[in-house]
Amino acid sequence: MGAYVALVRKDLQIFFGDRRAVILTLAVPIAIASFFGSIFAGVPGSDEPAKIAVVVVDEDGSTISRAIVDGMQKDAALAVTAEPLTQARAAVQAGTIAVAVVIPSGFGEAAGRAFLARTTRPEVAVLFDPSRAAEVSMVRGMLTGHVMEAVGAEVFAGPQGRALVDESLKNLESASALSGSEREILRTLLQSVQQLNQTGGAAGTQGLMTVPYTVKEDAVTSGANVAYNSYAHAFAGMGVQFLLFAGIDLGMGILLERERGLWKRFRSAPVSRFTMLGARATSGTVLTLLALLVSFGFAMAVFGVRIEGSIAGFALVALACAIMAATFGLLVSALGRTAAATRRVATFAVLVMVMLGGAWVPSFIFPAWLQRVTVVIPARWAVDGLDAMTWRGLGLQAALMPTFVMLLFSAVFGALTLWKFRWEEA
Repeated sequence: MGAYVALVRKDLQIFFGDRRAVILTLAVPIAIASFFGSIFAGVPGSDEPAKIAVVVVDEDGSTISRAIVDGMQKDAALAVTAEPLTQARAAVQAGTIAVAVVIPSGFGEAAGRAFLARTTRPEVAVLFDPSRAAEVSMVRGMLTGHVMEAVGAEVFAGPQGRALVDESLKNLESASALSGSEREILRTLLQSVQQLNQTGGAAGTQGLMTVPYTVKEDAVTSGANVAYNSYAHAFAGMGVQFLLFAGIDLGMGILLERERGLWKRFRSAPVSRFTMLGARATSGTVLTLLALLVSFGFAMAVFGVRIEGSIAGFALVALACAIMAATFGLLVSALGRTAAATRRVATFAVLVMVMLGGAWVPSFIFPAWLQRVTVVIPARWAVDGLDAMTWRGLGLQAALMPTFVMLLFSAVFGALTLWKFRWEEA
């Protein structure tokens, strides 16, 4: 036991004796997490939602197209400007605008006619930045609602609608694609619309075609006073990433000592392999846990991050993260041959783990099959556990599964280390 304690004390003294290593270990994750958190935090003190920048090119100029543009400009989720086609295309190409909607000439008349009969539907061109493909899907959905409102209002209440209904009634007999019963049903419908148009007027029918619902948004956490803090997730993700990097440094230290023949000397001493590796795992756990707690302490003091869930659960998850990172470092040392080559491979492995674990970007944007695969990534359980204890505000129960899974990974890493570890360089 005395040798075990001495080895742990030696590792801690070496770490704290290198001022540059201490600063980098503690300051770098804080700096990067602060940057990532600020990206998603929005403007401080502002509840205004982010808007999608959209340019509308109205080449039609009809009542319907003007109503579409007006509706989009009033949409709280869109920042709409009107530009000529050449300028709109250039803005999208340059990346200054996410989406451009082009309403072609003749759209209003063709859309109204297609609304009432089986005719060719006009096309609306959507130009979008391919690096922002998610936004085009949202704009497409909102555009559908505004088009339906504008076309429906004009057909039921506008002069263009009256002309289109009259035209559709005249052309009904020549509609060979319709059966007799279908023709009669459509005639009755058109006559009803015609009568409504003639007697109701715009004042009585303006609201007939509108989106039939409104949206009440409710951000769900564990309580009314618990709000999402983007810094909490950022510090969780970057904290886990740099814990794993610290684990790599632990493994590199072992590899360098082995290359210098130090582990061969240790072998001659009355100290078992289990004691040597256990001491390294303990010192690595202490140092990585310290780095994680310092990072979250900074986030709490500067960015208002709080442990909204269980404090005991946060402690369990943090300790499990540190143990997992330390045993990962031991596994790196057991599998690696030279420090230089092993560092490159291990760094790549860590970057892949944290990316798939949702430390950089939310995992829900991944394909469904990839989301299922990430359950075998320890970083995912680490990030989810820290999120659950901070901004999600969940109880101790939510910390148990991430803690168990990370400790299970740690046990696997440790067993593989004992199996594969070599006292001397191969």
